[in-house]
Amino acid sequence: MATAAEAQAMRHAIALAARGLGHTSPNPVVGCVVLDADGRVVGEGWHQRAGGPHAEVHALRAAGERARGGTAVVTLEPCDHTGRTGPCSQALIAAGIARVHYAVADPTAQATGGAATLAAAGVEVEAGLLAEEAEAVNEPWLTAMRRGRPFVLWKFAATLDGRSAAADGTSRWITSAESRADVHRLRAEADAVVVGSGTLRADDPHLAVRDREGATQPLRVVVDTGATIKPGARVLDDAAPTLIAVAEDAGVAHLPRRPGVETVRLPRAETGLRIPALLAELHRRGVRSVLLEGGPTLAGAFLAAGAVDKVVGYLAPVLLGAGPAALADAGITTIAQALRLETADVTRLGPDLRVTAVPVTAIPVPTDPVPVPVAPAPLAEEN
Repeated sequence: MATAAEAQAMRHAIALAARGLGHTSPNPVVGCVVLDADGRVVGEGWHQRAGGPHAEVHALRAAGERARGGTAVVTLEPCDHTGRTGPCSQALIAAGIARVHYAVADPTAQATGGAATLAAAGVEVEAGLLAEEAEAVNEPWLTAMRRGRPFVLWKFAATLDGRSAAADGTSRWITSAESRADVHRLRAEADAVVVGSGTLRADDPHLAVRDREGATQPLRVVVDTGATIKPGARVLDDAAPTLIAVAEDAGVAHLPRRPGVETVRLPRAETGLRIPALLAELHRRGVRSVLLEGGPTLAGAFLAAGAVDKVVGYLAPVLLGAGPAALADAGITTIAQALRLETADVTRLGPDLRVTAVPVTAIPVPTDPVPVPVAPAPLAEEN
């Protein structure tokens, strides 16, 4: 059983792990706290960036010789493989750690096994300490590893009567400055931000992170089936990288060819592109978390594909009475098919409400799986 000091150390390790959100992909966020033999904190660290030292290494370096005979408290099972850095299991053994508490087992075949290696070396190992809290902070990465596709958070802004824009198409600004600032926090924590061509035409969004010191800019993804993007679109500037996803048969000769902008061809669906193919391509590129900011049509396509893991709605105390709804056709035709959500959080942001909800049960996935190309087809110059 964990001591009170070890439980407190795990809470701090979870908070440390959160500092890595938006910076570590395709790796997880991890926090570690080292206690000496008397239960005093002597070192702490978190995984700060992909390719850099892991949380355990940072914490052990801070602890030095005081780690010998002590306890390491880690949010994720210590890795047991050599990649761009060495195995954390061996680093803990070499430091003389006598006891390891980790919250969540590593679900990847490549990195798992650290607990067994530690136990074989005589280290006392216990799993599950504050597992639910540790799962929550690492939810995007864990979802991506378990499902083989990026975690998808759908964000929308709407009036109290569910309108995402007025009847004339105007939508700036439905929500408050406080809500818009919070969206930049979501962007900063995501690996990719996805919009559709309809949103691009209506709003010309920039999609880059603003006013977040030290933020890593996410990949801006435009789902543009017919390759209609205009050369002057704001997402094509150099503030962040951009990926334009077009249909396999779309003409692309007019599309911009400039540093930081790529185009990928994907198979068509009945309307738009096949969402599983899009997510598979993003996963192949190392994207583990997606912020879906696209309009109602794209949101409906993601929901119909069973590809929404969390919903964040910003609700403004405004009534319009007409205009597009926040969500278009998602393949739901009767109330029995309605996607039921569980409210996880309600927070007031200025005059608005931010509602966070998750599906009560897994969203049904279509029964006809989409064949996904393992690599994007190169774009040929077209006349």
